[in-house]
Amino acid sequence: MTSPLATLTGELTRWDDERGFGFLTPLDGGADVFLHISAVPRSAARPQRGDLVNYVVELTADGKRRAARVDLVHTNSTANRAPRSPRPRPSTRPRPSTRPRPLARSRASRAVAVLGALAVALAFFAALLVRASWWTVPYWAVLGYLAVSILCFVSYAVDKSAAVSGRRRTPENTLLSLGLLGGWPGAIVAQQVFRHKIRKQTFMRVFGGTVVANLSVLVLLASPLGAGAMCSVIACR
Repeated sequence: MTSPLATLTGELTRWDDERGFGFLTPLDGGADVFLHISAVPRSAARPQRGDLVNYVVELTADGKRRAARVDLVHTNSTANRAPRSPRPRPSTRPRPSTRPRPLARSRASRAVAVLGALAVALAFFAALLVRASWWTVPYWAVLGYLAVSILCFVSYAVDKSAAVSGRRRTPENTLLSLGLLGGWPGAIVAQQVFRHKIRKQTFMRVFGGTVVANLSVLVLLASPLGAGAMCSVIACR
């Protein structure tokens, strides 16, 4: 007659959750015992390192020791864990071969955003030059937009550097005012190049308002009525 197997208690000192196996260290001493996830009841919590486990030791066909009749001891570390699903859950840890891909996608999306901002700024200056060639916008206005845009770009760069190093920041009202005065093309390029302010929704909403306000004034001044009024002030020939 075969004697019943003794129930032992051990600590799960090693566990590879992705591969579904680990080793138990008996509390009363002795060699570690192999534990496979198939020996854990599906209704039990997912094993984690540090769990206390009741088990018996069985011998495999090739004479190796392994844990069977496993019962997880629900301590504080296991009480709030969800039970195992009927199917093995996929690992959420990225594999080494896939780690560079999110970084590559991030760099690609950032490059697209920068190119898009540059395209908007260049398209605006191109349209401004066309209007200037028709004498509806003076050339000095084009140079003014360019100068304020460069100043705005530099201001964003300085503020980003100050944010990283903990130095005194450039007030947001200053950045918004430069955009309102015509520096918004440089601002949208700087926002994408330095990844600065674009996640602050309140700032970006106000910034969008300054762009609309500036363009509204520009369109008004470029209209025949506005151009006539401007020429009466600056004595156009």
